[in-house]
Amino acid sequence: MSFDIPHLTEITLDDLEALGTGAGILGTGGGGNPRLGRLRLQTLLEDDAYPDSVELVDPRDLPADATVASVGGMGAPTISVEKFAGGDEEVQSLRAIEDLSGETVDALIPGEIGGANSMAPLCVGAMTDLPVVDADGMGRAFPELQMDTFFIYGTPVNYAATTDERGNQVVYRDIDSAKRLEDLARAITVQMGGRSGYAFPLMTGAFVSEYAIPHTVSLATELGRAVERARDAGTDPVDAGRELLGGEELFAGKIVDVHRRNRDGFALGSVTLAGIDENEDATLEIEFQNEFLVARDDDGDLRTTVPDLICLVDTDTGAPVTTDALRYGQRVRVLGVPAPELLTTPEALDVIGPEAFGYEVPYDPLPRDETGW
Repeated sequence: MSFDIPHLTEITLDDLEALGTGAGILGTGGGGNPRLGRLRLQTLLEDDAYPDSVELVDPRDLPADATVASVGGMGAPTISVEKFAGGDEEVQSLRAIEDLSGETVDALIPGEIGGANSMAPLCVGAMTDLPVVDADGMGRAFPELQMDTFFIYGTPVNYAATTDERGNQVVYRDIDSAKRLEDLARAITVQMGGRSGYAFPLMTGAFVSEYAIPHTVSLATELGRAVERARDAGTDPVDAGRELLGGEELFAGKIVDVHRRNRDGFALGSVTLAGIDENEDATLEIEFQNEFLVARDDDGDLRTTVPDLICLVDTDTGAPVTTDALRYGQRVRVLGVPAPELLTTPEALDVIGPEAFGYEVPYDPLPRDETGW
């Protein structure tokens, strides 16, 4: 299945506002602050030293023998808001894995479409004149790097690098598992101040064509445009986004409590919502690890869990509300969106299902629309 959306061939300045909004919603609270990612990309596209657009490649059009690398940022969203990037961390990491492997990368791809990490490959594409694949490895954001379809479906943990804003760099080769790479890279990222720019893994075009979640850069952009069109028309922007994604509204209310802490390179915590008007006695609690993971009602019963998407948006504007921006009194609506089918297979649920996050509950998927991932 696929969404009925225009498939873009490039990203220009005119796309950035919509892309940031859509990527923020799909980021399920994480993936890095989308506003910062948008401003970073905008600065590059407005600079005469760089092209004024970045080419997008349909994953189905990739040559089978093309070399594709994923690039992005690693760390806690709360830290990335306060600790700005130097700007070339991902480029330095990309060059490191090219030097280590002896291969030249032909195209870039987001590891996740959520938040700023949807735009990091576009920034690197602008700086290196490389195209970006219109796809990603999650269809959302997840907190750990082994949780993408690239590693779930068997790409080897071959070459990786992480770099901080001062140019400090660690390279990794022949790590025995993606989870081991996550643990090592996370510990190094903590030592780098809580944020680093990464490049990993190297994949073939044939693998990406089969196992990446397709057209998600286009989807994020069209999602943002749907929200914008509804605002301009005076209609409900939240419903516009929900309808495009084939999701459902789980709750509407205001934030009455936030517990948030940084630990081991993650932003961990929970947010409690209270209903308003006729639903003022209802509550919903959502737990997060960078991204929103599970939602429970008043009785403690689960409304939805990973890998389905739990998206918080502003009640009036439909703008995404990220875990670093949760504040008392905010009025929000909670959308539940069925996960891409590649995230719901048995091998995927072993890595990204509720039990992988310590919740001893089965995955009960949200109803899936006739169109979707």
